[in-house]
Amino acid sequence: MITAKSFRLLALGFSLTTAVGFAASAGENWENLCAKCHAPDGSGSTKIGKKLKLKDYSDASVQAAIKDEDMVKAIKEGVTADGKERMKSFKGDLTDPEVADLVAYIRKLKK
Repeated sequence: MITAKSFRLLALGFSLTTAVGFAASAGENWENLCAKCHAPDGSGSTKIGKKLKLKDYSDASVQAAIKDEDMVKAIKEGVTADGKERMKSFKGDLTDPEVADLVAYIRKLKK
């Protein structure tokens, strides 16, 4: 017979497994969090991207100049310039594995 405590632990285990199973893919995170500024192809050719003069992540030379650690830092901490926020922090929105997957996704945008 399952006790109430055992049932709660079992339910918690299922809910944690389900939550992990629904983590967004890197492509979905890019589309939902990044593409509105950086463009779906990473070119930065959106209205916002042009205004902020964003880098073209589809350009191999741009990608070569950026370290993975710098991308991770920008994603987690956001980006500021001249005291103004240019990109919000996604630290509370993305897990470390999701950030790593997003960096790998960005690397695949180069032509």
